[in-house]
Amino acid sequence: MMQDSLRTILRAVRDGHLAVEDAHRELQAVSPLETLPFATIDHHRASRTGFPEAIFCSGKTAIQVGEIAARMWERSGRLLATRADDEHAVAIRAVVPSARHNPLARTVSAGAPTPAAGRSVVVMTAGTSDLPVAEEAIETVRMHGEPVVRVADVGVAGIHRTLAHQETMTDAGVVVVVAGMEGALPSVVGGLTPAPVIAVPTSVGYGASFDGLTALLGMLNSCAPGVTVVNIDNGFGAGVAAARINALRRSGVDSGSAGDSIVEGEDACA
Repeated sequence: MMQDSLRTILRAVRDGHLAVEDAHRELQAVSPLETLPFATIDHHRASRTGFPEAIFCSGKTAIQVGEIAARMWERSGRLLATRADDEHAVAIRAVVPSARHNPLARTVSAGAPTPAAGRSVVVMTAGTSDLPVAEEAIETVRMHGEPVVRVADVGVAGIHRTLAHQETMTDAGVVVVVAGMEGALPSVVGGLTPAPVIAVPTSVGYGASFDGLTALLGMLNSCAPGVTVVNIDNGFGAGVAAARINALRRSGVDSGSAGDSIVEGEDACA
């Protein structure tokens, strides 16, 4: 949206329809940075990386989140807020009525593009308790315009559950594997799919899981080559990485027959 505004202003100057002084005033209105008393909003993020800055709601008041959301929505037409509680969601929906609140993912989003054609990002969880982190990844991928498929509760304690989704893993563009406890599932998946595997350790587990540290170390020490790891409970980071990789593969970096086999995903929202 910002790029369109800049091009319009520059064309108007070129064609003699806009004076330089007037163009300067309009360019100030589309400045890449907007400073509030409590935040500096990076409106140029989408131009550099392909996606607007996300709002990390934890530690912010509902009033702060609502004001940031209003400014970002006005400039980009897309919005993703993570770690949002009910008060944050109410504040955002007050300024962006079309926003979707996914309480399980703790996200609020608006302006999701239509999913692109091609291979999907597959998000797998070892257990149902890992779903909040997985849902954050799913919402993030969805907001990037990439197709996404959810496969839940297929941990290694019942390996047949994992193997039942062999075709889905084989057809995936990227696989995000979310697991707590000992964090073993990414190694298994890494040996079953040709797709890049992004492992997400969660803080799910009993005492010796050390709030996800055991899963993190297990994933970092994976014996399956090609498994990369993000931080504990970082579904957002995994989702961004997966969406970017999938978009690059679809754009021609991957010479394979992307899109030959597509599995339809599902949405979870409130």
